[in-house]
Order: sequence, then C-alpha cells, then structure tokens
Amino acid sequence: MQEDSVSPAAASEHAEGNAPGLQRIEDGSVVSNEHTVKWRIYTDNGREFFQKRQLDEAEKLFQAALLEAKEGFGLRDPHVASALNNLAEFYRLKKEYEKAELLYLEAIEILEESFGSDDIRVGTAVHSLGICYHLQLKLAQAQTCYERALKIEGRVMGIGHPEYAGTMYLLAKVLSLQGKRKNAECLAEESIRILEEAGLGDSPTCIQRMKYLSRELIKSKRFADAEIWQRKILHVLELSKGWDSLDTAIAAELLSLNLEAMDKLKESEELLERCLAVKKKVLPEDHLQVALTLVHLARITLHKVLNDLENANSDVTAYYLAKAKQLSNDSIRIAEGKLNCSRKDQNKINSTSTTDTDKIAATAILLQALNVFGFIDVTAKRLLGQGEQDYKSIEDVLRKCISLYKEPHTRRLVKKAVKQDYMMCLRKLIVLVQRIHPFPQMTGLQELLVEAGQIIEELAEESTRNK
Repeated sequence: MQEDSVSPAAASEHAEGNAPGLQRIEDGSVVSNEHTVKWRIYTDNGREFFQKRQLDEAEKLFQAALLEAKEGFGLRDPHVASALNNLAEFYRLKKEYEKAELLYLEAIEILEESFGSDDIRVGTAVHSLGICYHLQLKLAQAQTCYERALKIEGRVMGIGHPEYAGTMYLLAKVLSLQGKRKNAECLAEESIRILEEAGLGDSPTCIQRMKYLSRELIKSKRFADAEIWQRKILHVLELSKGWDSLDTAIAAELLSLNLEAMDKLKESEELLERCLAVKKKVLPEDHLQVALTLVHLARITLHKVLNDLENANSDVTAYYLAKAKQLSNDSIRIAEGKLNCSRKDQNKINSTSTTDTDKIAATAILLQALNVFGFIDVTAKRLLGQGEQDYKSIEDVLRKCISLYKEPHTRRLVKKAVKQDYMMCLRKLIVLVQRIHPFPQMTGLQELLVEAGQIIEELAEESTRNK
C-alpha cells in the first residue's frame, strides 16, 4: 500500500513518533473510574510498545485496554469501538487480517448504533476495513468500503478535502487491480487535482500519486500521456530539491526510460547521462543506483547504434558499441560486487551489510546487464565482423548467468524473487549464442547451452507444480 494506506488522516501519514495506523475513535465524553483510567494507560502504553516493535507486549496491552473499555464504559460504547479499532489496526499491521477484519466490523457496528451510519467516525472505520480487504486482495469488498467511505467523507468534509482525495486514490488502486484501468486513471487524476487545489501540489503525497498515475498510463501503453505527468514530477522536484538530488535524478531516469520507449533516444540519453553524474556525486560509485543507470545507458547506446545503421560508418559503430560494452561491464562489476559481499556476509554472525532487498536489486540489475552485454557482443560480431571465432565474451556472460542459479547465496533469489526475469535472461542468451553460431562445435559452449536448457526446464516444472 502507498503513502496514505496506513491511515486516512493525511496529517498523520508516516508521522514520526506516532504508531502508524493506530487511531482513536472517540465521542469526546470521558467517564472517570478505575476501568477508564486503566483503559487510557493501557492504550498509551500499547502504542509505546508498538513503536518500539515490542509486539507481544503491545498486543497484551491493547487486549487489556479493550477489556477495561468494556468494563468502564459499557459493551456498546464508542470508547469500546476505539479500543476495537486499535487492536484491529495492530493485527492489520502484523498481517493477521482475519482477526483485524472481525474487530473492524464490530467497531463499525457500535459506531453506527451510537452515531448513525453516515457519521464521519463510521467513515473512518469503514476506510480502515477497506484497507484490510485491499491488503488481502479482497477487491470487491475493498471497493465497497472505499466507495462508502467516500460518500461519508464527501458529505462531511467536502469533496475538496485531502482525506477525500486519499480515499479516492485508494479506490483507484483497487479498480486498477480489477482491470478497470480507465476508471482508475480518472480517479487518480482527480485525486491529484484535489491536492493541487488545496495547495499540496508539490507535497510528497501528490508526487507519489503522480508517479503512480504515470505508471498506470505506461501499463496502458499511453506513453505520451505518461510523459506529461513525468515532466510535471521532474519540474516540481527541480524547483523543490534542485538537480543535485537523488529524488530528482530518479524521476529524470523514469522519464528517460519512457522517452526511450517512444524512440526519443537523444533526450533519453542526455537525461540518463545527467542522472549518472548526479548519482555519482551524491552516492558511492559502487552503489546499485549507479549500476542501474549504467545498464540503462548501455541499452540506449546500443539502441542508437541499431537505429542509425544506415548513416554510421564502422569506426563510429565500433566506438559506440565499445562504449555500451564498457557501461554494461561496469554495471555487472557493481552488481557482482554486492552479491559477492552477501556471500561473504553469510559467514558472519549478525551481518546486516547487504539486505535481502539489496540482493534482489543486485540480481535484477545483473540480469539486465548480462542480457545487454550479450546483445552488444553479438551485435559487434555481426556488424563489425571482428573476432568472428572468438566466443569468449558471450560464453562468459552465459556462464555468469548460470552461476547465479548454481551458487547457494543467489540460488534462493533466482528461484523466488526474480525467477521470471532470470528465465527470460537465460532464454535470450541462449538465442543470442545460437544466432551467432547455430551449431556450436566448442565443447565448453555446448555444455553451457545444455546446462542452461536444463535450468529453464527445472524452473518451469517448479512453476507448474506450484500453481
């Protein structure tokens, strides 16, 4: 879920010092007795333990708070709904969705009895239940909840309120998952418009929604429409953060990739070169973000060569192919460096220098770079006719790809996190090898092709079994 999925209150999105999603639903009345005092203490302490990630203690305190609320206020009091909601949010954040769902439903029922079905407190609770359904991909139920919450928020807060826009955005995401992309795009755009008219057009929340909308438009092959939003994002970030910002560089990189898809290669390359300069300035040179930009630049350089074959002479072609090969080689070096670090880390107790997220990202980047490198090598042999009998480069690339499956420290990633990307890369490399030498006589290359084919069969069979 995105930035406003945890809580409907825009002001509390990711607020430091507050346990995300743990809200109070109260009617303002306070009955003072032993139970109500304990209810308050248990609730506050539960939040504190939750912030410290001491989840067992937090759970006990939220359960105790619910018991004290029932004893102190009565079984159907709104304070009980508040305690139910807190416990529900706790379970939702622990991904125990079935427990959370039942508690939300009970809280909603109490609030409806106390305030009526159109009260904003009911809307808030229904919104939270919608998130619970959304996270479980119970899309029809999530849609119903978000639509109901929208009606309540629109009536009470007004259709120009940021919280109304937040619920609209979540509804857009549900509709997109249901395949209703046109409606989803309209709602996402309206959500952005509301934030802009509220003076929040340059807020992180609005930028996040613009990024989401541009991704949706790209999925729908509406590249030109996506370009408009990506340029808008880049403009906002340039004004607010300047060009020497990683956020700005990443936004420019996404625009560049869309421009590449539209064959606007000159501007795409210029943007990527600028992104690379910024990343090298603000990040270590062996950072994965640098490796990612390098492989994109390598691919676009190759793309330019292939698009301009009629006009370029062999010297120019050789220069750009060498440049593309160096860029992809640098990307491979950085990605392999991260994965080699993770292999060394396995022998260290409590090592956290390379996270699983980094390993997955490094593997995905390495697969892209190996594929591009292989394509460059084959293209050079085809266009330049140099070293026609030298298959060492493509053989090395294929061997590196196979080793990702054979090495214990990367095999798990290949089989789980990046399986489809891995199989696609391996298939493409096999095709590239066969393109330059349909009947390889070299024993080493033949063995690699057989091994690659066996790996693809094994992964495909595993995918079939898991369906």
